[in-house]
Amino acid sequence: MDLRLTDEQAAVRDTFAALFQREATPRRVREAERTGWDAEFWRRYTELGALEIGVPSSLGGGDGGLLELALVAEEAGRRVVPIPVVRPAVAARLLGRVGAKELLATVLDGTHLVSVATHPGSVARQLLVDGAVADAVLTLDDGYLCHLARPPEQRAVLRPNVGSLPMAHWTATGVSTTLATGPEAERLFAVALDETRILTAAALVGLAEESVGIGARYASVRQAFGQAIGMYQAVSHPFADAVAAVDGARLLVWKACWALDSGRHDGPELAAMAFVFAAETAYDAAAHSLHVHGGYGFMEEYDIQLYYRRAKAWATAFADPRRELLTVADRRFEPARRRLPAGQE
Repeated sequence: MDLRLTDEQAAVRDTFAALFQREATPRRVREAERTGWDAEFWRRYTELGALEIGVPSSLGGGDGGLLELALVAEEAGRRVVPIPVVRPAVAARLLGRVGAKELLATVLDGTHLVSVATHPGSVARQLLVDGAVADAVLTLDDGYLCHLARPPEQRAVLRPNVGSLPMAHWTATGVSTTLATGPEAERLFAVALDETRILTAAALVGLAEESVGIGARYASVRQAFGQAIGMYQAVSHPFADAVAAVDGARLLVWKACWALDSGRHDGPELAAMAFVFAAETAYDAAAHSLHVHGGYGFMEEYDIQLYYRRAKAWATAFADPRRELLTVADRRFEPARRRLPAGQE
């Protein structure tokens, strides 16, 4: 496994890092807090070809893999961008896998924002992460992988949340297009959920790294007892631990990208591991940085609270990381358990 970035991958990362740094200023992120959505930002993001990256060139995409998308997601997390990044990218790849060219075309040109449900089952019973802004959602319900459109007249019920995500309930759906059925539908949706795990983890890696940076910069100028508070071990050592954890989380995300794209048997296991570790790393890094700020960390004018709130919300919008440990255990040990003779489980 060679995890060195190619020139093309580095160019993708740098291009979107520049876009996010220019457009996702703290002021602009705050202005979009109520809805978690900046329409003009989304237009610029799609015009740059973001959704084409992970789609085959035969379908109008850029032939990129999961790692390229992870690089974009990490930079998005670094700036806590006020647009959906993870699920629309996963949806585009899923539409490409099933060969839904007409539906995919409307996604790639930015006409429609298509998201992915959090888990199998009826959409009406789920709180959709991008529900307030999505035009359609891909879901698995009763063995059918479907593209569910939201009727133009149907208003999504926005649910305020600490992470300022455009979360909403759909009380009705419009046209339903079946994309696959049976075991193949279940397999495709499972892959989509694993890609959601990985890209969410990548975004949390970027969030964690920037949280450390924000805290370290503050600790280098805040004075206590005649010196910068960063000189005290209670401040500096947790930051050092966070730096090491961020590097480890990034390595795990990249390895999961490689394993899943390569079709390795441990790909789903690594996807769950990456999600859990990145979620823990992001929350720990943001929490320490916020507490280093003291009472100021909880004030809206300080940027660290933007990161602290999202460190928790981005992960739990998909699943409780502690419960995801059960997914890791199931994927690692369940195959072995099934091989045991009866009575020895």
